[in-house]
Amino acid sequence: MSVETTIVIPAYNESARLAAGYARLSDTLEAMGPERTEVVIVDDGSSDDTMAVAGQVYGHLPHWRVVQQPVNRGKGAAVRLGISVATGARVLATDADLSIRPRDFPALVGALDDCDIAAGSRIHEGHPGYNSLLRTVAGRAFNWLVRHYTGTKLRDTQCGAKGYRLGPARVLGLYGFYERFVYDAEMLYLAQRLGLVVRPVEVTWDDIAGSSVSLGRDSLQMIKDLRSFARTPYENPVVELAPDVALDEVAALAGQARLVGLALARGADDALLVLSRDGAPGGVGVAQALRGRLRTARIDELRGRRFEAV
Repeated sequence: MSVETTIVIPAYNESARLAAGYARLSDTLEAMGPERTEVVIVDDGSSDDTMAVAGQVYGHLPHWRVVQQPVNRGKGAAVRLGISVATGARVLATDADLSIRPRDFPALVGALDDCDIAAGSRIHEGHPGYNSLLRTVAGRAFNWLVRHYTGTKLRDTQCGAKGYRLGPARVLGLYGFYERFVYDAEMLYLAQRLGLVVRPVEVTWDDIAGSSVSLGRDSLQMIKDLRSFARTPYENPVVELAPDVALDEVAALAGQARLVGLALARGADDALLVLSRDGAPGGVGVAQALRGRLRTARIDELRGRRFEAV
């Protein structure tokens, strides 16, 4: 049976919490169907034995893998790496501690029937479900800033659980720049630029000790990054192809060129194979084989297109 959903779990020095996280996930994973669900753990350059423990905890599953960043780059970079290797048509990104209750995951995945991004929302009765007044006030203030700089209407932008259709997720990952905690806001900003449909899905959050976020240091950097979105040149190399090019043929040629994690953006007049920022050399062979043209494309050129994972 083929994989339908991929769960991406970024992990940085999480060896002590992986087993407890799996204990929270196991019942939901059984309900979703282990034979239809893939788990990808991304070791984000850990200095402990996260990679080995991940194998011990998740290695019995029929579809699982651990991929590793050579150095710590941040949660955003880890999630994008997970998306790039995901095989399920739907991707769910969550935190290693599974602080968003996994029983809410099927609702996030199911919401993707009608949207491109299903954003977990901890807003209950008009308020976020934090157990700390400081976090509640800081969360409200930061959410106001995110809505101001990204144009999103979501009232909870930093929830650690979000569902994506794989094609749009690949495009967002390829065009994204920011690697740490502000990546959530950047994904929503790029989704606005692309005209993607984003919907909130109510979830429940439990305060689990061990968070690596510093309200002071990280919040100041996140605000600085938010203000820079509008000045960032979101432009990637693409291969311009015929609009009806066969996805299987593109995937085979991309594989030969050792290009992974790509997306095909189909429009009425052409199809753009979106490459990573360092993927132009490999794109040359694809362009030659399919009589395409290698060039660059700003993200706004992809607005309104249909996205397929390659």
